[in-house]
Amino acid sequence: MTRDELNAEQVIARIAEYKGNLAAVARSFHLSRQTMYKYVNSKPSVKAALDEARETMLDNVESALYTAALNGEAWAVCFFLKTQGKARGYVERTEQTGADGGPVVLKVVYEDAPHA
Repeated sequence: MTRDELNAEQVIARIAEYKGNLAAVARSFHLSRQTMYKYVNSKPSVKAALDEARETMLDNVESALYTAALNGEAWAVCFFLKTQGKARGYVERTEQTGADGGPVVLKVVYEDAPHA
């Protein structure tokens, strides 16, 4: 099958069947992933179907992560807090500021400089 032989309804159905995995959709039509991406991007209705399938993927994985965290799986609890609990201080980085939240001021001192 060539890109010109595709129709939007077929591609949308395969996107649903393969849950947004465009590489699998492309393989099912014996096309390259790049060819399928070009086709999808040329058809607004197909692009919308792909975007919706990918949003559904994300929703499902977020639900699985949340369930794992509620079940006490340490990796899930840690990951969830690092990504969703930043406002409560669950971060791995610290930000340094100067006095009253201003910029950090550095003073460079050279050993061979005359002392004041």
